[in-house]
Amino acid sequence: MRAVQIVELSGPDSALKLVELPDPQPSHMLTPGSGVLVDVHAAGVSFPELLQSRGEYQFKPPLPFVPGSEVGGVVRSAPDGATVRPGDRVAAFCMLGGFASVAVAPEHFCFALPDEFEFAHGAALVLNYHTAWFALRLRGRLAGGEWVLVHGAAGGIGTATLQVARGLGARTIGVVSSDEKERVAREAGAEFVVRADGAWKDEAKEIAGGGVDVVLDPVGGDRFTDSIRALREGGRVVVVGFTGGAIPEVRVNRLLLGNTDVVGAGWGAYVMSKPELTREIGGEIAALIEHGFVKPVVGARFGLERAGEALKLIDGRGAMGKVVLEV
Repeated sequence: MRAVQIVELSGPDSALKLVELPDPQPSHMLTPGSGVLVDVHAAGVSFPELLQSRGEYQFKPPLPFVPGSEVGGVVRSAPDGATVRPGDRVAAFCMLGGFASVAVAPEHFCFALPDEFEFAHGAALVLNYHTAWFALRLRGRLAGGEWVLVHGAAGGIGTATLQVARGLGARTIGVVSSDEKERVAREAGAEFVVRADGAWKDEAKEIAGGGVDVVLDPVGGDRFTDSIRALREGGRVVVVGFTGGAIPEVRVNRLLLGNTDVVGAGWGAYVMSKPELTREIGGEIAALIEHGFVKPVVGARFGLERAGEALKLIDGRGAMGKVVLEV
């Protein structure tokens, strides 16, 4: 099979190499001895792969390895009793190995891809949308009618969060940095949009009538304190990542005075040992698709041999929607 490996930890300019490898065996680290083989048509590109190219991600496989955690493709083989069968179109989360023409995923991380979705949509469906549902509903305790403010609202996790929040009955405010990103955020479901370089905290509080209920923050950095200040009483900031680079610190007196929460939402670490929860979240996302709330926003598309360029686009914070490799 054709695949892209990370062969050194030097960043997206030089860490990746296009190679020929044997097809993987139908076994996965999460389900030893069984797994679903997928002929990959599209692979999702995410911030963790950028970190992996520099050796900065918490999961550090030995070199060389094939990165890529999610794919859209066609099932080649599946274990007995699996919910998917050979020939099925699927969105799958494989954890590693997605930047290749064949990947292997656990059965409980394989989900039917609707006929109206492209394979590129499948490559954008699991990581971001499962994270969004987990962060909003399970960790953020989101209720219908509440206000959600989303940082990085034009990115992959941002557009997914806007769609899921609308599907859960919330009102939405997106934070963006440009006119083009505002267009993407509005198309993804942002009712209101504020600018990251403006008085977004005050504008969001005014829009929401005194403060928002939930802030979804994949960015971190300097915005974090103002995210806490943007909350109404009982509000929650849900932390899902640090694409801005800096990991902020919390002055807990702000939480005390405002009766507010800061909540971590580490989807991957939480669900890896909980296949039934993964299936439950998959069912919730499928219902949101059926009701017209969820359709992944696909941004830039690259060939497999241009994986380094895809990572550099994310590194430069130029990505809008989900960046994919077309295999």
